[in-house]
Amino acid sequence: MPQQIKLPSRADHVGSFLRPHYLLEARDKKAKGQIGAAELRQVEDKAIAEIVRFQEDVGLQAITDGEFRRTYFHIDFLEQVGGVKTDIPVMIKRPDGTEELAPPVMRVVDKVRHVKDIQLADFQYLKSQTKRTPKVTIPSPTMLHFRGGRAGISKQHYPELEPDFYEDVAQAYGDELASLSKAGCNYVQMDDTNLAYLCDPKMREAARARGDDPNELPHRYATFINRVVARKPAGMTLAMHLCRGNFQSTWAAEGGYEPVAEALLSEMKIDAYFLEYDDKRSGDFKPLRFLPKDKIVVLGLVTTKLDQLEKKDDLKRRIDEAAKYAPLEQLALSPQCGFSSTVHGNKIAVDAQRTKLRLVIETADEVWGKA
Repeated sequence: MPQQIKLPSRADHVGSFLRPHYLLEARDKKAKGQIGAAELRQVEDKAIAEIVRFQEDVGLQAITDGEFRRTYFHIDFLEQVGGVKTDIPVMIKRPDGTEELAPPVMRVVDKVRHVKDIQLADFQYLKSQTKRTPKVTIPSPTMLHFRGGRAGISKQHYPELEPDFYEDVAQAYGDELASLSKAGCNYVQMDDTNLAYLCDPKMREAARARGDDPNELPHRYATFINRVVARKPAGMTLAMHLCRGNFQSTWAAEGGYEPVAEALLSEMKIDAYFLEYDDKRSGDFKPLRFLPKDKIVVLGLVTTKLDQLEKKDDLKRRIDEAAKYAPLEQLALSPQCGFSSTVHGNKIAVDAQRTKLRLVIETADEVWGKA
């Protein structure tokens, strides 16, 4: 049985890790038709067993599979939800003339429903590899709305979004959480870029341009997430990670949490939040004043975008600053995001993962005491 700890622990992490070279090679062979799905999964199993050992050796209590079976943090999951279709990615030109592969676009083309247990087999393998707490990361359900807005959701199947669309998505998520819970999962993290994007003036204007009110949307999303929480199995900790973009060490949005803070922290009934706070783009800690007494905020003070190691005294000073707005006992520490939100990975050294995680653990031990 996995050992029981308070979730999140004082030193936690978001979940993804840089893929080893041999795993990337196997994925490339699979894409070229040189190996099959079963052979790729065997390679993934090997890599996951290794990253589990790495996490245990470094001292983490919550253990993920590194997201080693995914290409993108969100698409691999969402395209397995009934009613969701992924368009083929296309090459787009950047302003400087270079080209890049745009992420696939997801659309809702039918009634949303849970047609299979998406993470179950992956969780069962992860659970078999560790005696610590296995943690599952999945994309936030808001990902099915924010990117495309009303235009990305079939009007034939959802003439009105409220309540049917939100209820159907929440039920699909509830069914997925139930299947994980039955298998022994008690820690799930939903990754959400959309609420963080709504802190950025440019992103707010883009939302307005496609017909959404950026002032109303955070409250609508809080109600949406609460529909999922209402279906959460007993004994499961449900956390949310907010991200402003993490593709190959880049970012997509900036701005403090104030525009979404009340909806996020006061209205949403999530158990814990992983909030990015690794640089000035995330603003100050004043939004934490909305945190109720029964929730935890994990401060993402250590960046996964750069090799440079933060100073422990600076981290402690920033934790003290945050504690002016939320009680210290309701705070924890982590990196600001995963090390590899997509298969491409951030532009950091492999060894930086260990040094940054050790810094998180050592700092947390000195601030809150060893668990």
